Amino acid sequence: MKYNFNEIVNRRNTFSVKWDGGKFLKESGFTDRYDEETIPLFTADMDLPVPQPLIEALHKIVDNQIYGYSIFSDEYYEAIQNWFKRRHDWEIKREEIIYSPGTVHALNIAVRAFTEPGDGVIIQRPVYPPFTSAVEGNNRKVVNNALICDEDGYYTIDFEDFEAKAKMESTKMFILCNPHNPTGRIFNQDELKKLSEICAVHNVLIIADEIHGDLIRRDQTFIPIAKASTSDDHIITCTAINKTFNVAGLHCTNIIIPNPDHRKTFNDTLGFQLASPFTMAALISVYNEGEEWLEQLKEYIDETLEYSKQFLAERMPKVKVRIPEGTYVMWMDFSGYGISPDEVHDRIYNRANVILEDGKMFGEEGLQYQRICIPSPRPMIKEALERIAREFEDLL
Repeated sequence: MKYNFNEIVNRRNTFSVKWDGGKFLKESGFTDRYDEETIPLFTADMDLPVPQPLIEALHKIVDNQIYGYSIFSDEYYEAIQNWFKRRHDWEIKREEIIYSPGTVHALNIAVRAFTEPGDGVIIQRPVYPPFTSAVEGNNRKVVNNALICDEDGYYTIDFEDFEAKAKMESTKMFILCNPHNPTGRIFNQDELKKLSEICAVHNVLIIADEIHGDLIRRDQTFIPIAKASTSDDHIITCTAINKTFNVAGLHCTNIIIPNPDHRKTFNDTLGFQLASPFTMAALISVYNEGEEWLEQLKEYIDETLEYSKQFLAERMPKVKVRIPEGTYVMWMDFSGYGISPDEVHDRIYNRANVILEDGKMFGEEGLQYQRICIPSPRPMIKEALERIAREFEDLL
């Protein structure tokens, strides 16, 4: 079927963080303004309808009238295995799959399971803020291997710095984000293999957050690090339907752990977990019947990214931005305006009444940046960008 992603679905009064969380956002200092005219584009979920097979699968569960404890079926595991084999040529064994109610939850479990207080954990800033909280919140130390940004806004890995930090006796873990949030890089096979080899030599465990791996551009290829590596014995991978199919509220992450000792350690720390029947039905439906929707979604997101980049080039030429190789976020550099990050924030959040995400949340490397999540109906994105552009016209 053909999906209409331009349709605006009213998400107010649906318990949405984006659309019903204004009081929380103001109380937490995220923004000073939030009202009925606010356009929130800050959090990584979509304002786009999910696949029809998913809706039908959830209706079947609702119609059953009983929502008790549920068991993981053969169909659940087979859907995961078939998806990754079909889409990424990655063979996953059933016993390697462990359910977690979320990726951030899984990161915290991994940090507690495989490191001790005071140990170092490598992350690559600017990076998704919960990476930092998973480390520091568990009394471990952030070891920052900052990505290198060139004049065109393209990010690469500082391998010399990475290896020096992996060599440190206190470094026990590396949390990889690929595709990288917020820079949008998809690390290639050579980069992934080199990261893996360095970690293997220095006994550093890799926790790979690959939950954006299905959200890539037309001309890009995503390779799981476990597949790119000579050995996956030191790799734990987080996969999820949450980002790909816009079901973050159903809490469905699947952790792939090939090493049986690591699997036991992780499971022991995680504790007993069951998914809801809605979660299981959702995964089976989208992995078995969601590809038509996904291909249409990717095309729509690609077009929105292209529109946004062109708009910024014409109306806000001092903003430096690239179309990301993967993810559905754009990482916008406002340093060309020569104003403070606080003034950039005020012009966007308070005057334009559009909520993005301040780059400082991703580390000091993001101080001059704003992250915008663009998987919303294009009319909404156009309105948001128009509002923002008007507030910067006096600085052209």
